[in-house]
Amino acid sequence: MQTPQRIAIVGSGLVGTLLAIYLKKQGHTVHVYDRSADIRTVEFSGRSINLVMSDRGWKALADIGLDDAIKRIGIPVDKRAIHLKEGSLTYQKYGKEGEAIYSLSRGVLNRKMIDLAEAAGVEFFFEYRIWDVTLATATLHIGPSENGPWTDLKYDKVFGADGAFSRIRHRMQRQSMFDYSQEFMKIGYKELHIPANPDSSHKIDKNSLHIWPRGNFMLMALANLDGSFTCTLFMPFEGENSFEQLNDETTLVNFFAEYFPDTAAVIPDLVSDFFKNPTSYLAIMKCYPWTFEDKVALIGDSAHAIVPFYGHGMNAGFEDITVLNQMIERYGNDWNAVFRAYEKSRKPNADAIAELSRRNFIEMSTKTADTQFHLQKKIEKWFSEKHPDKWMPLYSRVTFSLQPYSEALAIGDFQNTIMEQIMAIPDIATKWNSPEVEAQLIALLQKN
Repeated sequence: MQTPQRIAIVGSGLVGTLLAIYLKKQGHTVHVYDRSADIRTVEFSGRSINLVMSDRGWKALADIGLDDAIKRIGIPVDKRAIHLKEGSLTYQKYGKEGEAIYSLSRGVLNRKMIDLAEAAGVEFFFEYRIWDVTLATATLHIGPSENGPWTDLKYDKVFGADGAFSRIRHRMQRQSMFDYSQEFMKIGYKELHIPANPDSSHKIDKNSLHIWPRGNFMLMALANLDGSFTCTLFMPFEGENSFEQLNDETTLVNFFAEYFPDTAAVIPDLVSDFFKNPTSYLAIMKCYPWTFEDKVALIGDSAHAIVPFYGHGMNAGFEDITVLNQMIERYGNDWNAVFRAYEKSRKPNADAIAELSRRNFIEMSTKTADTQFHLQKKIEKWFSEKHPDKWMPLYSRVTFSLQPYSEALAIGDFQNTIMEQIMAIPDIATKWNSPEVEAQLIALLQKN
């Protein structure tokens, strides 16, 4: 247990709220500020991508005894369901028997986390606009407008958990020797909706991540507890097959009839959803350092915003908390040491999951429709089941293990060079699970 301090967290999203529970259990007074209204009092829809919880996220919750409560509001997803253009449907298991990610509605999860934090004794202050922070004194400056007047709120520590466009990071960026980069993808997204059946059952398999891969664009869907699915259309902003082209009802309906014909029966409100919901942006943000002295620290998206194609934005943010807590247990009241060790540990892994997430768009939108890709995954699964000590597929390393992201990325690249050689074997499709292929894989692993 640390010496109690007054700690402010800016941002009441998932990472900020879980961090608040951790710090409260360490004995601190914890106040969470958010410029938005309490999410429990407003409708949450129109610009969301459903979340998936995997092992890293579950560890952060289990370590503090919250995993069972969260599992009750999630749906296990053990495979991809790949909808091809001509109408066929194929499935691709994620991992070994019993391994699954969990689909979670962002709004439902965030409301639950705030309830749990309040029950733990965390205080929330909604509709409080934080405009700036004095780093050296951990003082927040709030007020009705950016031009003032402001009220000063002095704390012992401030954590910025206020997302990719963080106000806390904005102040840190104005220091010397602070590295920062922001990259917007040329791809945006729009939320659509598959409603439940009249009996509240799901129209399509609820235990699959549904993907309609179409090259440079795709549609995906994840189940909600109420029988509905949150769908997300990812596509370029401009050019061929882009948002700029879908500018009227007829064009939209014809586009979906051509590229997503099987959705006509399950997305009845396509036109109204498409033109009502905003087209949102995707950004990758990197920075360093993540801390200032022993006063201020960034966590989650405010330190490392990534794109959603590996489903690890929340999981990476929750793992930040796991590592921060490990450093607190190691260094106690030496917050300088806590902060230095935390950012040093997390930075290379945040960069690695950013790269993995960027790459996974190509896998989801293009490779999942490729027979050679499916064969490669089948070979990897077969070999890893025979030799679990020699091979773990990249997806399993990232999603069903706690191996550092940076190690998973490096080993995944190494394994891919081996698989390129295996896929070049003549007639690989007919002898993919033969002793010859097994021996070749073992030889390549030993050679390297």
